[in-house]
Amino acid sequence: MPILSYAALTPLPMLQFDLLATDPDSHARRGRLTLNHGVVQTPIFMPVGTYGTVKGVMPRSLEEMGAQIILGNTFHLWMRPGLDVLAQFGGLHAFEKWDKPILTDSGGFQVWSLGEMRKISEEGVRFSSPVNGDKLFLTPEISMQIQTTLNSDIVMQFDECTPYVSVEPKTKGQITTERDARLSMALSLRWAQRCQTEFARLQNPNALFGIVQGGMFEHLRDESLAGLEALDFPGIAVGGLSVGEPKVDMLRLLQHVGPRLPKHKPHYLMGVGTPEDLVAGVQNGIDMFDCVMPTRNARNGHLFTRFGDLKIRNARHKADAGPLDSTCSCYTCAGHTRPDGAVVGGFSRAYLHHLDRCGEMLGPMLASIHNLHYYLNLMREVREALDAARLSAFVAQFHADRARGV
Repeated sequence: MPILSYAALTPLPMLQFDLLATDPDSHARRGRLTLNHGVVQTPIFMPVGTYGTVKGVMPRSLEEMGAQIILGNTFHLWMRPGLDVLAQFGGLHAFEKWDKPILTDSGGFQVWSLGEMRKISEEGVRFSSPVNGDKLFLTPEISMQIQTTLNSDIVMQFDECTPYVSVEPKTKGQITTERDARLSMALSLRWAQRCQTEFARLQNPNALFGIVQGGMFEHLRDESLAGLEALDFPGIAVGGLSVGEPKVDMLRLLQHVGPRLPKHKPHYLMGVGTPEDLVAGVQNGIDMFDCVMPTRNARNGHLFTRFGDLKIRNARHKADAGPLDSTCSCYTCAGHTRPDGAVVGGFSRAYLHHLDRCGEMLGPMLASIHNLHYYLNLMREVREALDAARLSAFVAQFHADRARGV
Protein backbone atom coordinates (compact mmCIF):
# COMPACT_ATOMS: atom_id res chain seq x y z
CA MET A 1 0.00 0.00 0.00
CA PRO A 2 1.40 3.46 -0.90
CA ILE A 3 2.83 5.34 2.04
CA LEU A 4 2.08 8.66 0.35
CA SER A 5 -0.11 9.66 -2.57
CA TYR A 6 -0.76 12.89 -4.45
CA ALA A 7 -3.58 13.32 -6.97
CA ALA A 8 -3.90 16.66 -8.71
CA LEU A 9 -7.26 18.38 -8.22
CA THR A 10 -8.74 18.26 -11.70
CA PRO A 11 -11.86 16.75 -13.32
CA LEU A 12 -9.60 14.33 -15.25
CA PRO A 13 -6.95 11.99 -13.81
CA MET A 14 -4.10 14.13 -15.13
CA LEU A 15 -1.55 12.95 -12.57
CA GLN A 16 -1.31 10.73 -9.54
CA PHE A 17 1.96 10.07 -7.79
CA ASP A 18 2.22 7.20 -5.33
CA LEU A 19 5.33 7.04 -3.19
CA LEU A 20 5.86 3.33 -2.60
CA ALA A 21 9.14 3.16 -0.65
CA THR A 22 12.03 5.28 0.60
CA ASP A 23 15.67 4.44 1.23
CA PRO A 24 16.78 4.79 4.89
CA ASP A 25 20.37 5.67 3.90
CA SER A 26 19.63 8.39 1.35
CA HIS A 27 16.83 10.50 -0.10
CA ALA A 28 16.04 7.91 -2.80
CA ARG A 29 12.39 7.09 -3.49
CA ARG A 30 10.48 4.37 -5.30
CA GLY A 31 7.28 5.62 -6.90
CA ARG A 32 4.52 5.14 -9.41
CA LEU A 33 3.35 7.98 -11.66
CA THR A 34 -0.08 7.65 -13.30
CA LEU A 35 -0.69 9.90 -16.30
CA ASN A 36 -3.38 10.14 -18.97
CA HIS A 37 -1.54 7.77 -21.32
CA GLY A 38 -0.30 5.23 -18.81
CA VAL A 39 1.66 4.38 -15.69
CA VAL A 40 5.35 5.14 -15.18
CA GLN A 41 7.43 3.33 -12.57
CA THR A 42 10.03 5.59 -10.97
CA PRO A 43 12.94 6.27 -10.82
CA ILE A 44 12.88 6.38 -14.62
CA PHE A 45 15.06 7.55 -17.52
CA MET A 46 13.16 9.17 -20.40
CA PRO A 47 14.63 8.85 -23.94
CA VAL A 48 14.70 12.13 -25.85
CA GLY A 49 12.69 12.32 -29.07
CA THR A 50 13.33 15.88 -30.20
CA TYR A 51 11.38 15.89 -33.49
CA GLY A 52 8.87 13.22 -32.49
CA THR A 53 11.38 10.39 -32.83
CA VAL A 54 14.23 9.02 -30.74
CA LYS A 55 17.03 9.25 -33.27
CA GLY A 56 17.86 5.96 -34.96
CA VAL A 57 15.54 3.84 -32.80
CA MET A 58 12.27 2.19 -33.87
CA PRO A 59 9.32 2.69 -31.49
CA ARG A 60 9.06 -1.09 -31.20
CA SER A 61 12.65 -1.20 -29.97
CA LEU A 62 11.85 1.44 -27.35
CA GLU A 63 9.01 -0.69 -26.04
CA GLU A 64 11.16 -3.83 -26.03
CA MET A 65 13.88 -2.11 -24.00
CA GLY A 66 11.36 -0.92 -21.41
CA ALA A 67 10.83 2.77 -22.26
CA GLN A 68 7.79 3.98 -20.32
CA ILE A 69 7.78 7.65 -21.28
CA ILE A 70 9.62 9.67 -23.92
CA LEU A 71 10.23 13.36 -24.60
CA GLY A 72 9.24 15.70 -27.39
CA ASN A 73 10.64 19.15 -28.06
CA THR A 74 8.10 21.97 -28.09
CA PHE A 75 10.37 24.45 -29.87
CA HIS A 76 11.42 22.16 -32.71
CA LEU A 77 7.95 20.64 -33.24
CA TRP A 78 6.53 24.17 -33.42
CA MET A 79 9.04 24.87 -36.21
CA ARG A 80 8.47 21.52 -37.97
CA PRO A 81 5.99 20.03 -38.81
CA GLY A 82 3.98 22.89 -37.27
CA LEU A 83 0.86 23.06 -35.16
CA ASP A 84 -1.57 22.69 -38.08
CA VAL A 85 -0.20 19.23 -38.87
CA LEU A 86 -0.02 18.13 -35.23
CA ALA A 87 -3.56 19.35 -34.55
CA GLN A 88 -4.78 17.28 -37.50
CA PHE A 89 -3.53 14.17 -35.68
CA GLY A 90 -4.92 15.21 -32.31
CA GLY A 91 -1.43 15.62 -30.85
CA LEU A 92 1.95 13.98 -30.73
CA HIS A 93 0.87 10.50 -29.64
CA ALA A 94 -1.07 9.68 -32.81
CA PHE A 95 1.42 11.53 -35.02
CA GLU A 96 4.40 9.44 -33.94
CA LYS A 97 2.42 6.30 -33.05
CA TRP A 98 3.44 6.21 -29.39
CA ASP A 99 0.60 5.32 -27.01
CA LYS A 100 2.54 5.69 -23.75
CA PRO A 101 3.16 8.95 -21.86
CA ILE A 102 5.05 11.85 -23.42
CA LEU A 103 6.72 14.83 -21.72
CA THR A 104 7.40 18.01 -23.69
CA ASP A 105 9.78 20.76 -22.68
CA SER A 106 8.66 24.36 -22.98
CA GLY A 107 11.18 25.70 -25.49
CA GLY A 108 13.05 27.66 -22.82
CA PHE A 109 16.31 25.73 -23.18
CA GLN A 110 16.27 25.97 -26.98
CA VAL A 111 15.67 29.71 -26.80
CA TRP A 112 18.58 29.99 -24.33
CA SER A 113 20.82 28.06 -26.73
CA LEU A 114 20.18 30.66 -29.46
CA GLY A 115 22.46 33.05 -27.55
CA GLU A 116 22.66 36.52 -29.08
CA MET A 117 20.09 35.54 -31.73
CA ARG A 118 17.28 36.08 -29.20
CA LYS A 119 16.01 39.05 -27.16
CA ILE A 120 14.37 38.39 -23.79
CA SER A 121 11.81 40.75 -22.26
CA GLU A 122 9.14 40.51 -19.59
CA GLU A 123 6.62 39.53 -22.26
CA GLY A 124 8.64 36.70 -23.75
CA VAL A 125 11.43 36.02 -26.25
CA ARG A 126 11.81 37.37 -29.77
CA PHE A 127 14.10 35.48 -32.14
CA SER A 128 14.61 34.44 -35.73
CA SER A 129 13.59 30.95 -36.72
CA PRO A 130 16.66 28.73 -37.18
CA VAL A 131 14.69 26.95 -39.94
CA ASN A 132 13.70 29.79 -42.29
CA GLY A 133 14.63 33.06 -40.57
CA ASP A 134 11.05 34.11 -39.76
CA LYS A 135 10.68 36.56 -36.87
CA LEU A 136 9.02 34.69 -34.00
CA PHE A 137 7.77 35.51 -30.52
CA LEU A 138 7.54 32.85 -27.82
CA THR A 139 5.76 33.65 -24.56
CA PRO A 140 4.59 31.56 -21.59
CA GLU A 141 1.08 31.64 -23.04
CA ILE A 142 2.18 30.53 -26.51
CA SER A 143 4.27 27.73 -25.02
CA MET A 144 1.18 26.48 -23.17
CA GLN A 145 -0.87 26.71 -26.37
CA ILE A 146 1.71 24.70 -28.33
CA GLN A 147 1.95 22.03 -25.65
CA THR A 148 -1.83 21.79 -25.42
CA THR A 149 -1.89 21.06 -29.16
CA LEU A 150 0.83 18.43 -28.62
CA ASN A 151 -1.36 16.87 -25.87
CA SER A 152 1.70 15.80 -23.91
CA ASP A 153 1.04 14.09 -20.58
CA ILE A 154 3.56 16.34 -18.82
CA VAL A 155 3.87 19.98 -19.85
CA MET A 156 6.83 22.07 -18.72
CA GLN A 157 6.52 25.73 -17.76
CA PHE A 158 8.25 28.28 -19.99
CA ASP A 159 11.36 29.44 -18.15
CA GLU A 160 14.63 31.23 -18.70
CA CYS A 161 17.50 28.78 -18.40
CA THR A 162 20.11 30.53 -16.25
CA PRO A 163 23.61 30.13 -17.77
CA TYR A 164 26.54 28.90 -15.72
CA VAL A 165 28.06 31.70 -13.67
CA SER A 166 31.71 32.29 -14.56
CA VAL A 167 34.08 34.57 -12.65
CA GLU A 168 35.75 35.48 -15.93
CA PRO A 169 32.97 36.05 -18.49
CA LYS A 170 33.93 34.66 -21.89
CA THR A 171 30.79 35.48 -23.84
CA LYS A 172 28.85 38.69 -24.18
CA GLY A 173 25.75 38.70 -22.03
CA GLN A 174 26.78 35.75 -19.88
CA ILE A 175 25.32 35.94 -16.39
CA THR A 176 28.17 36.61 -13.98
CA THR A 177 26.60 38.02 -10.83
CA GLU A 178 24.20 36.94 -8.12
CA ARG A 179 22.01 39.92 -9.02
CA ASP A 180 21.62 38.81 -12.62
CA ALA A 181 20.93 35.22 -11.55
CA ARG A 182 18.25 36.54 -9.20
CA LEU A 183 16.60 38.59 -11.94
CA SER A 184 16.56 35.53 -14.21
CA MET A 185 15.09 33.32 -11.49
CA ALA A 186 12.41 35.89 -10.64
CA LEU A 187 11.46 36.19 -14.31
CA SER A 188 11.02 32.41 -14.51
CA LEU A 189 8.76 32.54 -11.45
CA ARG A 190 6.56 35.23 -13.00
CA TRP A 191 6.43 33.21 -16.21
CA ALA A 192 5.49 30.13 -14.14
CA GLN A 193 2.37 31.91 -12.88
CA ARG A 194 1.46 33.03 -16.39
CA CYS A 195 1.92 29.44 -17.62
CA GLN A 196 -0.37 28.18 -14.89
CA THR A 197 -3.06 30.75 -15.71
CA GLU A 198 -2.99 29.97 -19.44
CA PHE A 199 -2.85 26.21 -18.82
CA ALA A 200 -6.05 26.50 -16.77
CA ARG A 201 -7.73 28.76 -19.33
CA LEU A 202 -7.05 26.19 -22.05
CA GLN A 203 -8.50 23.44 -19.82
CA ASN A 204 -5.52 21.26 -20.61
CA PRO A 205 -6.30 17.87 -19.00
CA ASN A 206 -2.65 16.95 -18.49
CA ALA A 207 -0.03 17.90 -15.87
CA LEU A 208 2.01 21.12 -15.69
CA PHE A 209 5.41 21.05 -13.94
CA GLY A 210 7.24 24.06 -12.51
CA ILE A 211 11.02 24.43 -12.88
CA VAL A 212 13.42 25.41 -10.10
CA GLN A 213 16.02 27.91 -11.34
CA GLY A 214 18.58 30.11 -9.57
CA GLY A 215 21.92 29.32 -11.14
CA MET A 216 24.72 28.19 -8.87
CA PHE A 217 23.31 29.96 -5.80
CA GLU A 218 21.65 27.82 -3.15
CA HIS A 219 19.64 30.67 -1.64
CA LEU A 220 18.20 31.55 -5.05
CA ARG A 221 17.26 27.92 -5.61
CA ASP A 222 15.45 28.01 -2.25
CA GLU A 223 13.54 31.15 -3.25
CA SER A 224 12.59 29.62 -6.59
CA LEU A 225 11.35 26.43 -4.96
CA ALA A 226 9.32 28.36 -2.38
CA GLY A 227 7.63 30.35 -5.14
CA LEU A 228 6.77 27.20 -7.09
CA GLU A 229 5.43 25.46 -4.00
CA ALA A 230 3.10 28.42 -3.41
CA LEU A 231 1.75 27.89 -6.93
CA ASP A 232 1.23 24.18 -6.13
CA PHE A 233 2.32 22.59 -9.40
CA PRO A 234 1.63 18.82 -9.49
CA GLY A 235 5.28 18.14 -10.27
CA ILE A 236 8.61 19.96 -9.81
CA ALA A 237 11.66 19.95 -12.09
CA VAL A 238 15.20 21.15 -11.47
CA GLY A 239 16.58 23.08 -14.44
CA GLY A 240 19.75 24.99 -15.20
CA LEU A 241 22.15 22.17 -14.34
CA SER A 242 24.54 20.46 -16.75
CA VAL A 243 24.82 23.74 -18.69
CA GLY A 244 28.62 23.91 -18.63
CA GLU A 245 29.33 24.10 -14.89
CA PRO A 246 32.00 21.87 -13.29
CA LYS A 247 30.68 18.54 -12.05
CA VAL A 248 31.41 19.51 -8.45
CA ASP A 249 29.02 22.47 -8.74
CA MET A 250 26.30 20.38 -10.33
CA LEU A 251 26.52 17.87 -7.49
CA ARG A 252 26.60 20.63 -4.90
CA LEU A 253 23.34 22.11 -6.20
CA LEU A 254 21.77 18.68 -6.64
CA GLN A 255 22.59 17.73 -3.05
CA HIS A 256 21.10 21.01 -1.86
CA VAL A 257 17.91 21.14 -3.94
CA GLY A 258 16.98 17.46 -4.31
CA PRO A 259 16.22 16.71 -0.65
CA ARG A 260 14.19 19.94 -0.34
CA LEU A 261 11.72 19.12 -3.11
CA PRO A 262 8.14 18.41 -1.90
CA LYS A 263 7.92 14.79 -0.81
CA HIS A 264 4.43 14.14 -2.20
CA LYS A 265 5.20 15.22 -5.79
CA PRO A 266 7.35 13.78 -8.60
CA HIS A 267 10.84 15.28 -9.02
CA TYR A 268 12.44 15.71 -12.46
CA LEU A 269 16.10 16.58 -13.10
CA MET A 270 16.30 18.08 -16.59
CA GLY A 271 19.02 17.19 -19.09
CA VAL A 272 21.22 15.07 -16.80
CA GLY A 273 23.38 13.06 -17.50
CA THR A 274 25.97 10.26 -17.14
CA PRO A 275 25.13 6.94 -15.43
CA GLU A 276 26.91 8.23 -12.34
CA ASP A 277 24.82 11.42 -12.45
CA LEU A 278 21.62 9.38 -12.55
CA VAL A 279 22.60 7.30 -9.53
CA ALA A 280 23.59 10.45 -7.61
CA GLY A 281 20.28 12.01 -8.62
CA VAL A 282 18.33 9.05 -7.29
CA GLN A 283 20.20 9.26 -3.99
CA ASN A 284 19.16 12.91 -3.75
CA GLY A 285 15.46 12.31 -4.33
CA ILE A 286 15.12 12.58 -8.10
CA ASP A 287 12.46 10.42 -9.78
CA MET A 288 12.76 11.33 -13.47
CA PHE A 289 15.71 11.96 -15.79
CA ASP A 290 16.28 12.77 -19.45
CA CYS A 291 19.40 13.35 -21.51
CA VAL A 292 20.50 13.20 -25.14
CA MET A 293 23.78 11.60 -24.06
CA PRO A 294 22.87 7.94 -24.73
CA THR A 295 21.89 8.60 -28.36
CA ARG A 296 24.27 11.47 -29.10
CA ASN A 297 27.25 9.55 -27.75
CA ALA A 298 26.12 6.43 -29.62
CA ARG A 299 26.25 8.32 -32.91
CA ASN A 300 29.88 9.14 -32.10
CA GLY A 301 30.86 5.58 -31.20
CA HIS A 302 30.80 6.13 -27.43
CA LEU A 303 29.14 3.23 -25.61
CA PHE A 304 28.11 2.90 -21.95
CA THR A 305 28.51 -0.49 -20.30
CA ARG A 306 28.24 -1.95 -16.83
CA PHE A 307 32.03 -1.97 -16.67
CA GLY A 308 32.79 1.52 -17.91
CA ASP A 309 32.66 3.42 -21.19
CA LEU A 310 33.91 2.09 -24.51
CA LYS A 311 34.90 3.87 -27.73
CA ILE A 312 34.09 1.45 -30.50
CA ARG A 313 36.19 3.19 -33.17
CA ASN A 314 39.41 2.41 -31.28
CA ALA A 315 41.63 -0.01 -33.22
CA ARG A 316 41.71 -2.53 -30.37
CA HIS A 317 38.14 -3.55 -31.20
CA LYS A 318 38.86 -4.34 -34.87
CA ALA A 319 38.97 -8.12 -34.42
CA ASP A 320 37.21 -8.47 -31.04
CA ALA A 321 34.56 -11.19 -31.32
CA GLY A 322 33.00 -10.35 -27.94
CA PRO A 323 29.88 -8.23 -27.33
CA LEU A 324 29.93 -4.69 -26.02
CA ASP A 325 28.83 -5.98 -22.60
CA SER A 326 28.55 -9.69 -21.79
CA THR A 327 25.96 -8.91 -19.07
CA CYS A 328 23.69 -6.88 -21.37
CA SER A 329 20.48 -8.40 -22.74
CA CYS A 330 19.82 -5.80 -25.46
CA TYR A 331 19.40 -6.73 -29.14
CA THR A 332 22.85 -5.34 -29.97
CA CYS A 333 24.64 -7.44 -27.37
CA ALA A 334 22.48 -10.55 -26.97
CA GLY A 335 20.03 -10.53 -29.87
CA HIS A 336 16.61 -12.13 -29.51
CA THR A 337 15.24 -15.62 -29.99
CA ARG A 338 12.83 -16.25 -32.86
CA PRO A 339 9.86 -18.61 -32.49
CA ASP A 340 11.87 -21.28 -34.32
CA GLY A 341 14.58 -21.09 -31.65
CA ALA A 342 17.16 -19.27 -33.76
CA VAL A 343 18.97 -16.30 -32.16
CA VAL A 344 18.96 -13.17 -34.29
CA GLY A 345 21.25 -10.26 -33.50
CA GLY A 346 23.95 -10.16 -30.87
CA PHE A 347 26.77 -8.36 -32.67
CA SER A 348 30.51 -8.39 -32.03
CA ARG A 349 32.64 -5.39 -31.20
CA ALA A 350 34.50 -6.12 -34.43
CA TYR A 351 31.31 -5.74 -36.48
CA LEU A 352 30.29 -2.54 -34.68
CA HIS A 353 33.81 -1.18 -35.18
CA HIS A 354 33.52 -2.00 -38.89
CA LEU A 355 30.15 -0.25 -39.20
CA ASP A 356 31.50 2.84 -37.44
CA ARG A 357 34.61 2.99 -39.62
CA CYS A 358 32.54 2.65 -42.80
CA GLY A 359 29.96 5.19 -41.76
CA GLU A 360 27.12 2.67 -42.08
CA MET A 361 23.86 3.92 -40.52
CA LEU A 362 23.31 0.55 -38.80
CA GLY A 363 26.29 1.36 -36.54
CA PRO A 364 24.73 4.30 -34.65
CA MET A 365 21.36 2.54 -34.67
CA LEU A 366 22.74 -0.53 -32.87
CA ALA A 367 24.83 1.71 -30.58
CA SER A 368 21.75 3.79 -29.68
CA ILE A 369 19.76 0.65 -28.87
CA HIS A 370 22.52 -0.51 -26.56
CA ASN A 371 23.03 2.83 -24.78
CA LEU A 372 19.32 3.42 -24.20
CA HIS A 373 18.86 -0.16 -23.01
CA TYR A 374 21.76 0.35 -20.59
CA TYR A 375 20.21 3.53 -19.14
CA LEU A 376 16.72 2.03 -18.87
CA ASN A 377 18.07 -1.18 -17.36
CA LEU A 378 20.12 0.82 -14.85
CA MET A 379 16.92 2.48 -13.64
CA ARG A 380 15.15 -0.88 -13.52
CA GLU A 381 17.93 -2.25 -11.32
CA VAL A 382 17.69 0.84 -9.11
CA ARG A 383 13.95 0.27 -8.70
CA GLU A 384 14.53 -3.40 -7.83
CA ALA A 385 17.18 -2.40 -5.28
CA LEU A 386 14.76 0.05 -3.68
CA ASP A 387 12.02 -2.57 -3.61
CA ALA A 388 14.41 -4.96 -1.87
CA ALA A 389 15.77 -2.31 0.54
CA ARG A 390 19.34 -2.80 -0.71
CA LEU A 391 20.11 0.43 -2.57
CA SER A 392 23.35 1.14 -0.66
CA ALA A 393 24.79 -2.23 -1.66
CA PHE A 394 23.65 -1.72 -5.25
CA VAL A 395 25.29 1.72 -5.47
CA ALA A 396 28.57 0.39 -4.09
CA GLN A 397 28.59 -2.44 -6.66
CA PHE A 398 27.61 -0.02 -9.44
CA HIS A 399 30.62 2.21 -8.80
CA ALA A 400 32.97 -0.77 -8.43
CA ASP A 401 31.79 -2.25 -11.72
CA ARG A 402 32.03 1.05 -13.60
CA ALA A 403 35.55 1.62 -12.27
CA ARG A 404 36.69 -1.84 -13.40
CA GLY A 405 36.84 -0.87 -17.04
CA VAL A 406 35.99 -2.80 -20.22
